[in-house]
Amino acid sequence: MGESLYIIISGLVGLGIGALLVGFFLKGNNKKIEEEAKEKAKIILREAEMNAESLKKDRILEAKEKYLKLKSEFEEEANKKKAIIITNENKLKQKEQVLSKELEQIKRKEAELDSKKENLSAQMHAVQVKKDELDRVTNQRIADLEKIANLTKEEAREQLVEMLKDEANTKASSHIKDILDQAKLSATKQAKKIVLDTIQRTATEHAIENCVSVFNIESDDIKGKIIGREGRNIRALEAATGVEIVVDDTPEAIIISGFDPVRREVARLSLHRLVQDGRIHPARIEEVVAKTEKNIDEEIVEIGERTCIELGIHGLHPELIRMVGRMRFRSSYGQNLLQHSKEVAKLCATMAAEMGLNAKMAKRAGLLHDIGKVYPEEAELPHAILGMELAKKYKEHPEVCNAIGAHHDEIEMTSMISPIVQASDAISGSRPGARREIMDSYIKRLKDLEDLALSFDGVNKCFAMQAGRELRVIVDADNVSDQTASQLSFDISQKIEKEMQYPGQIKITVIREMRSVSYAK
Repeated sequence: MGESLYIIISGLVGLGIGALLVGFFLKGNNKKIEEEAKEKAKIILREAEMNAESLKKDRILEAKEKYLKLKSEFEEEANKKKAIIITNENKLKQKEQVLSKELEQIKRKEAELDSKKENLSAQMHAVQVKKDELDRVTNQRIADLEKIANLTKEEAREQLVEMLKDEANTKASSHIKDILDQAKLSATKQAKKIVLDTIQRTATEHAIENCVSVFNIESDDIKGKIIGREGRNIRALEAATGVEIVVDDTPEAIIISGFDPVRREVARLSLHRLVQDGRIHPARIEEVVAKTEKNIDEEIVEIGERTCIELGIHGLHPELIRMVGRMRFRSSYGQNLLQHSKEVAKLCATMAAEMGLNAKMAKRAGLLHDIGKVYPEEAELPHAILGMELAKKYKEHPEVCNAIGAHHDEIEMTSMISPIVQASDAISGSRPGARREIMDSYIKRLKDLEDLALSFDGVNKCFAMQAGRELRVIVDADNVSDQTASQLSFDISQKIEKEMQYPGQIKITVIREMRSVSYAK
């Protein structure tokens, strides 16, 4: 037990000594750790201070840069506004100077006007004084004359009137005698004119054959729809197309009369569409005619292009192609002008090939030799010269131009193609053409008649009817009144009498139609 106690005590003493030793060791170690922690804290504080100082400097620099940038933008904006203000001030100063000059001019003109007014007043006063003096002198002279002649003013006037009557009767008798003498001298001329009028009237059948189209209908009931209430539909159709629509007792047929074949074709196709549609009234008629005219123009171009392809002619100007298409609606010596021109082109190509010349160029000249006949505007030049000018305008070869202009010997031939075109034209048109020449002059007279009426102000459209015996003139209702329309009809008749030669008489009908248009929105 003693040993156990000793061991226990020894263990306790050892534990105590060990605890003391551990305490001394831990105490020394803690001091060392504390010192190291303090050193690290100082280092961290120094680094934090350095970082804070660096960050402060960066923020100060950023703030300065932003300040300088804002300052620069502000100064730039301020300079711009200042420049705008200066510009506006300069403009205002210029306007003030201009206004000052204008004001000075106005004042100067006012002064000039006042001066002129004063001068005019003085002149008027002087004129009035002279007028009073002239009246006084005139009255005095009249009184002196009455004393000398022992006649009053009324008695002198009566004697003068009697003397003038005797002189007028003498001159009238002399004038009547001169008229009778002139009538005797011109009797032969008048007789020849009557004979010519008779000859022209005998050509009516031929003119009707070339100036009339027949529109066939299924039944005569359609004629009433085409005429319309009180004839308004047929009047609208004639006014829109420029032809005369004849609705008579001919069974299942309506006659379309007009010297322009294009107008007749437009009228025929328009009637066909109206009859098929069934809606026939003035507004619908105008719409259908406008569409038909557009379709005819497209068909003319298509005919011209098809003809060029058929003949193998390339590079033709579009306007020349259009004129070639218009030939389809014209006649030459009783033959369709397009067929005549195609025949001439083929003959030219054959002759040129036989002679070793340029067949394509000869064919081109043959096709275009009569384009002057289908020029849409009336010209004073012969058709050969006009065709040559058109070919030059659209850059055709000089040899082609010369062949066109020389095919009637109106200019000198300068190439071998020219006589070929002339010979081919003579071959194609070898049939007698006297009646056709009369027809050409007849058509030209109708066109001249329309052009004469169109030369008056306020005339919108003009159409020659009944083989030139009637002229229908459509005027603008806004610019021509009813009274003016009556005077216009008389003026046109007087101008026709002075400037044109024609058989019989011509009826001038002026049509003034008032239209009121409103829109519902």
